[in-house]
Amino acid sequence: MYMSYTSSITGKSRDFNSVAELLAKANEEKTGDQLAEIAASSEAERVAAKDALSRLPLETLRDSPAVPDDDEVTRVIQDAVDETVYDRIRDWTVADLREFLLDDRTREPDIDQIRPGLTSEMVAAVAKIMSNLDLIQATSKMQVTARCNNTIGTEGTLSFRLQPNDPADDIENIRHSIREGLSYGVGDAVIGLNPVEDTAEQTKRLLEVTKEFIETWDIPTQNCVLSHLTTQLKAVENGAPADLLFQSLAGTEAGNESFGIDVDLLDEAYKFGQQHCTASGPNVMYFETGQGSELSADAHAGIDQVTLEARCYGLAKRYDPFLVNTVVGFIGPEYLYDGKQVIRAGLEDVFMGQLTGISMGIDACYTNHIQADQNDIENLAVLLTAAGTNYFITVPMGDDTMLNYQSNSYHDAAALWDVFDLRPAPEFEEWLEEMGIMQDGRLTAHAGDPTHFLERADE
Repeated sequence: MYMSYTSSITGKSRDFNSVAELLAKANEEKTGDQLAEIAASSEAERVAAKDALSRLPLETLRDSPAVPDDDEVTRVIQDAVDETVYDRIRDWTVADLREFLLDDRTREPDIDQIRPGLTSEMVAAVAKIMSNLDLIQATSKMQVTARCNNTIGTEGTLSFRLQPNDPADDIENIRHSIREGLSYGVGDAVIGLNPVEDTAEQTKRLLEVTKEFIETWDIPTQNCVLSHLTTQLKAVENGAPADLLFQSLAGTEAGNESFGIDVDLLDEAYKFGQQHCTASGPNVMYFETGQGSELSADAHAGIDQVTLEARCYGLAKRYDPFLVNTVVGFIGPEYLYDGKQVIRAGLEDVFMGQLTGISMGIDACYTNHIQADQNDIENLAVLLTAAGTNYFITVPMGDDTMLNYQSNSYHDAAALWDVFDLRPAPEFEEWLEEMGIMQDGRLTAHAGDPTHFLERADE
């Protein structure tokens, strides 16, 4: 049935012909939406779309999924809805949901009560009518914890992935990078490595190297090698010690097909991981996402990138992941043009992930052809630490020489912990204290000295 949505807030009546059009034009400016030719043509049209979207009942969003029900991501999202909870909130408007989230009286237990009744389109819609500060305030109320070999997301903590990538997969260079990262106190989220060579043999080799290091030093963390999911499954079948299984996700079935995955494979991997991953668990899955990935694969179905990103989180939730992160500025300026767009996307993504109910983090990053710099990424890190993200990705000196992009550095962790009076995951902090790297929540004189591990190894 055809239906239009109208706003006259700008003094001119504007009609939007579908929920999908309304969602797209209510977005903050993103070059990806412009490339897809679905963006608002002016700020006035954007404001009008936000107005009309704010008055939309949640029921309308439930009945009008961004991608039809023949898409398996849509079916996963729709099937996961708790109908009893949904019935309590179906008459809320998007504005009502925003007011609920920002109300001074609303806290995590209140938010957790409505999560099961939300769809990804509802989550995306409310993000679109929020300012950056709204997103920070609402996210700061949400606490989502998960456990693998340690516990992430507990109150007063901020965790970090240690990413020891090497352009040649050189084992000793990787070990050196792990030593350096640990000496700065990072690595409690995961020691996660992107391999140069995506083979089961190389994946097994790198998993063995990282697991050996973890076991030698009795580190309460988890390892992961971010090869393709099917490659990891083969490696583990051949005896590789993986604590987490990784995969990139998209918000449409076609987008996931471009990644070489589908829901059946993810279901199989989830069950396999619960039986064969070396972690104590129960959370053994790790997913990465990023606004614009569906458009880059010509699999966006005419839907805006924020809504598609929210759908990634709806799919991820099915697998109770330990970690999910958005690689926010990695894909390129065709999707997020500059630092302003990257910052907005990072705030949106962590908010949407946490509202979905997954353990959410971020790779606050940029590539050299985007109009951003290290100050933009550090600004985003400060904003998201204030918002309460679970973790960040960190690389040596903020420069990943294998993937050729810039991110947060190992030593950024100390500054963020200090400014916001935060600490690593509890089990990891205890280990850092035993190692003499941290004391009373602050790094010691050994911080940043990777030879500390060599000295201890010689004792």
